[in-house]
Amino acid sequence: MSEVLPACTECAESYTYEQGALLVCPMCGHEWSADAASSDTESAETERAITDAVGNPLADGDTVTIAKDLKVKGAGGGTLKVGTKVKGIRLIADSGDGHDIDATVPGFGRMQLKSSVVKKVL
Repeated sequence: MSEVLPACTECAESYTYEQGALLVCPMCGHEWSADAASSDTESAETERAITDAVGNPLADGDTVTIAKDLKVKGAGGGTLKVGTKVKGIRLIADSGDGHDIDATVPGFGRMQLKSSVVKKVL
């Protein structure tokens, strides 16, 4: 029965061992709770930081501008121009196609955008 212990949360070495209720790293001496390690790992996997084209973190309700011209596919078609301001964005889970922002774009209506083509208004 071999249970794989998580890597050290400080130095990322895999030589951790259990000492009572704690996990210990012999490389750097860091000690942490096994319960905290499992909850930290799960929350890190479920929450990934979504950033704009220049690396600023995005949050629900932010205002962004379009960073490059985008051709819009669909019924109306058209082009989203650079600098178009989009207010009140909502972050969504990546659906596999890279679109992780849901927003109402002036003149186009509700659509999904990729975070790599927007810049946060600071």
